[in-house]
Amino acid sequence: MSGRSDDNRLAGTDRPLWTRRRLGVAVLAAALTLGPLAAWAQTQIYDARTKKWVNYDKKKARQYFARNNQLPEAFRRQVVTFRTAEQPGTIIIDGNQHFLYLVQPGGQAIRYGIGVGREGFGWAGIVRVGRTAEWPTWTPPAEMVARDPNAAKWAAGMPGGPDNPLGARALYLYEGDQDTIYRIHGTVEPWTIGLDVSSGCIRMNNDDVIDLHSRIEIGAKVIVLMQGAALYKGV
Repeated sequence: MSGRSDDNRLAGTDRPLWTRRRLGVAVLAAALTLGPLAAWAQTQIYDARTKKWVNYDKKKARQYFARNNQLPEAFRRQVVTFRTAEQPGTIIIDGNQHFLYLVQPGGQAIRYGIGVGREGFGWAGIVRVGRTAEWPTWTPPAEMVARDPNAAKWAAGMPGGPDNPLGARALYLYEGDQDTIYRIHGTVEPWTIGLDVSSGCIRMNNDDVIDLHSRIEIGAKVIVLMQGAALYKGV
């Protein structure tokens, strides 16, 4: 995977395009266990006007999207220089930076902004795309039904459509032949891209997940990097 020096600028511009995380207390030894990594991190984005890093939280994200009707530049789809030994067509997810990379030939990748698991719901591992769906049905897992009254009414499944939380497309992540229950999917809340908001799934805005869906093949390798989170099988 590329370092920040390779992936912080889009060809032809001098404007920084990356985000960073300001870490608080972290118990690094937990990364070697199956338990959660106790960590706190504040997402920040670079403000080209002030040339400063600024905190990016739920309130600011909602305000930015309402004002601009789009995401900050860092989270918009773009082609970047990307060094990796992985084959083209591989997906690499950097939850700390809120980026999903689709590896391309010639040392490049398509980079998409994503929303990831909130505290206690992140994970890491090597999985694959087991299947995909257009305008998928959302069936909340039993754990979510038990803790979320809003999910309980859809225990039998919510039909696909513009109000469905899975959005326009879903890529179902499998380990071997087993569904991990994690997905890469669209969202009805595009302003949440760049934040830690989900129950472990990877969110993309609908235009981006449609684009990714059109490029990906069933069986594609998906590498989810450690996000200050629980360790999933494979890493």
